[in-house]
Amino acid sequence: MIKSRARALIKPMKHQVQSLAHDKKSALVFDMSDPGTGKTAVRIWAFSERRRKGGGCLLVLAPRSLLRAAWLNDFAKFAPDMKVSVMDADNRAEAFAERADVYVTNHDAAKWLAALKPAAFTKIEELVIDEGTAYKHHTSQRSKAALKLARRKHIKRKAVLTATPTSNGICDIWHLVLLLDSGERLGPLFFGFRSSVCTPEQVGHSAHAIKWHDKPGAEEAVFGLISDIVIRHRFEDCVDIPATHQYTIDYAMTPKQWKAYKTVETTQLLPMIDGKKITQLSVVNAAAVATKLLQIASGAVYTEAGKCQVIDLSRYEAILDLVEARKHPLVYFFWQHQRDALIAEAKRRDMTYCVLDGDATDTQRIAMVNAYQRGEYDVMFAHPASAAHGLTLTKGTSTIWSGPTYNLEWFKQGNKRQARIGQTEKTEIVVCMAKDTIEEKVYNDILMPKDMRMGNLLNMFASW
Repeated sequence: MIKSRARALIKPMKHQVQSLAHDKKSALVFDMSDPGTGKTAVRIWAFSERRRKGGGCLLVLAPRSLLRAAWLNDFAKFAPDMKVSVMDADNRAEAFAERADVYVTNHDAAKWLAALKPAAFTKIEELVIDEGTAYKHHTSQRSKAALKLARRKHIKRKAVLTATPTSNGICDIWHLVLLLDSGERLGPLFFGFRSSVCTPEQVGHSAHAIKWHDKPGAEEAVFGLISDIVIRHRFEDCVDIPATHQYTIDYAMTPKQWKAYKTVETTQLLPMIDGKKITQLSVVNAAAVATKLLQIASGAVYTEAGKCQVIDLSRYEAILDLVEARKHPLVYFFWQHQRDALIAEAKRRDMTYCVLDGDATDTQRIAMVNAYQRGEYDVMFAHPASAAHGLTLTKGTSTIWSGPTYNLEWFKQGNKRQARIGQTEKTEIVVCMAKDTIEEKVYNDILMPKDMRMGNLLNMFASW
């Protein structure tokens, strides 16, 4: 709980004033603004004004990593007279029972909240869903719970915040809008919406083996239906900071890696490495094959039991060469062997480092970020699931990906930790990939086209 009688002296920027004006006109807000444009601050200012005039309380659903690092800290900065109760997994009932202006909890708490009796929600008049893509899968239990919450009769105002609303395709947006308007704009049924904006492709013998592709003009159609509730500000239009340069660096796999790679590619079986027998895993579908090939390209391979067999980790020597030539870079990893290899190489070079992943507590996260911003670490190693949202890491200017990712949300969000308000130098994004492998295909044929499609929709709102 925080409590202060002081009023924030920080004033909104021009684009935030525009967002606040939109908020006064509409009880429903879908904020697609870029990371770093101050979406959280706008929600805080708008709610605080209404609360001081006698309005009800606010419930915020957000990633666990943002409860204190973003929402608690930002309320202290922008509206310090508001009382904030943080609902952790071990104190939800007690924290929700407190007398407060704001209740902040993580996405997984949606199921717990939805199970409460409606009478418990009479104090809640506003709902903010931060990083709303956590609920893009309409069939998940968490998404169903969030929808039940959003439909509580006492909730008069709702906002969904995300800079990556269609990271996998236009269908991602349906449930996010449903949370706001219960189907008024995009319809109450997912399958009806999908049929109107996507075309099916049979990709296997099973009747369920269908891939859906966005129809030409799908973005324009959706734009026309939801434009009245959308806020969208591009970072480059709001903040005057040096440009970011993005490029790739090729890594040549070793003969040992190529042998393992070709084994999986041609036989769909995990190989024997250095004569050490690994359970022969039959890779039964294209996704499983792709995962194994990505693992091998990154230097190791995992069995179904989770056993890791290292093949060659020289890639991480090359990555640390990049690190040594830069000031306080941020390096993303995906697998355990990548993290371990990066740490081992940093230790060998006597470099100071921190590791931000799922093992870090909220307190440790805050301490690491603060220390990083003070320049106490040569490098931060991070998993994008833990570091891609809500962090400001402007002490560094280089974001290095140990490999490409399918996940556009991770990639877009992760690339905005350094290119943010407060950055005074040029920044760069470096993606390392194994040449002539599936990593090139992931980056060139999947990630970049996803980025382009989502950009088409976002640019419509930016110019609207």
